[in-house]
Amino acid sequence: MPVVQANGIDINYEVQGEGEPMVLIPYLAAEQACYAFQVPEYAKHFTCYSVDPRGAGLSSKPEGEYTTELMADDIAAFMQAAGVGRAHIFGVSLGASIGMWLTAKYPEAVKTLSLHSAWDKTDPFLRVIVEGWRIMANGLDSVTEMVIAGIFPFCLTPELYAARPEYVNALADFVRGRPMPPVDAFMRQSGAVLAHDATTVIGSIQAPTLITYGRHDIVTSTRFAAPLTEAIPNTELIVFEDCAHAAIYENVEGFNTQTLDFLQRHS
Repeated sequence: MPVVQANGIDINYEVQGEGEPMVLIPYLAAEQACYAFQVPEYAKHFTCYSVDPRGAGLSSKPEGEYTTELMADDIAAFMQAAGVGRAHIFGVSLGASIGMWLTAKYPEAVKTLSLHSAWDKTDPFLRVIVEGWRIMANGLDSVTEMVIAGIFPFCLTPELYAARPEYVNALADFVRGRPMPPVDAFMRQSGAVLAHDATTVIGSIQAPTLITYGRHDIVTSTRFAAPLTEAIPNTELIVFEDCAHAAIYENVEGFNTQTLDFLQRHS
């Protein structure tokens, strides 16, 4: 996979497909392969640049404080270094928070913005959840096993665990087979989640913006829908009724169909 130097770090990425450029930014602790169920469909219509963000995958994991604004600066520098033109920006959770900073600071680089399981500012409940994950990562000395034991139950509904245990196990095996960050890098990335506050900049976002949530998500629930749709001028909102934090895995067909509809209408 190609690597570029951008904003003082190495950024690993993958490119698939043809068409207008689309940049996919992963969620907490994840790397570019996390969108394995979306990219094959998106790549039929777009050139998909899937990146490993700072602190994850095969990209650099430098010491120091990480913020969602800094990680947006990384993506902007990556786009310039890799020759990516004005692009559709896509992110889930942490990737969404990076995407909103990117769009606010570098509007000329963004054609559309897709914010999935997003939040404008970390609130006390989200803080408690993320701090729990940090405790688990330290206690297990493994980000991989923390993700499976600690993050999965927030991403998938109880109904999915009951009806399709083999699918949940396959997702766990997938995580175990990917390059996961060491605990110290996870602490820096999750620190960016804890500190996230884009309330002062999201009002400047002019790009057409899709916002989606899972009805059963408690991490970034629909409590964050109004702050985003009221602040960002040109938004569309979708709620996936049968999903929790990760509609990208729980309702793959529905998620891909509805998000592609938005993207194609703005292409």
